[in-house]
Amino acid sequence: MTAKRVVALLLVALAAYFGLIGYRGIYLLGQHSVALKVFGAAVLALPLVGIWVVVAELRFGRDTEQLAHRLAGEDAGEDAGEDAGEDADPDPQLPRTPSGRVDRAAADALFAERRVAVEADPGNWRGWYRLAVAYDLAGDRKRARAAMRTAIERAGQ
Repeated sequence: MTAKRVVALLLVALAAYFGLIGYRGIYLLGQHSVALKVFGAAVLALPLVGIWVVVAELRFGRDTEQLAHRLAGEDAGEDAGEDAGEDADPDPQLPRTPSGRVDRAAADALFAERRVAVEADPGNWRGWYRLAVAYDLAGDRKRARAAMRTAIERAGQ
């Protein structure tokens, strides 16, 4: 099953869940108790927050995928933009432990190299993209996402 199909299936499940929550919120709003009415309003806010989070995550994923395609095209020579042809593979094949995890020392070395590149040219989205990949390989998802958001911002997505 492709990733897009999984996302579509999860969105359908989430829509059903939000529908059930919305139904319960409306039911609570119809009760005579003020406390239940307040609780019903709060319950109705949950789907709205959930929709906002889902839309933000889908946009982030789309923008990340677009940058990956754009960088791959530049590295393949389709777009002769700055930094095209640079030796920095956006998704390097690092050595792995027998359990399948990336070797920590190799990931740390890659991260240090890419951090220096970003510090040398902080306005270059390519460097931020590669730094995000290095953070991810090092297991730091929070910083990987922050670096990818910076790459998206710098690329004008």
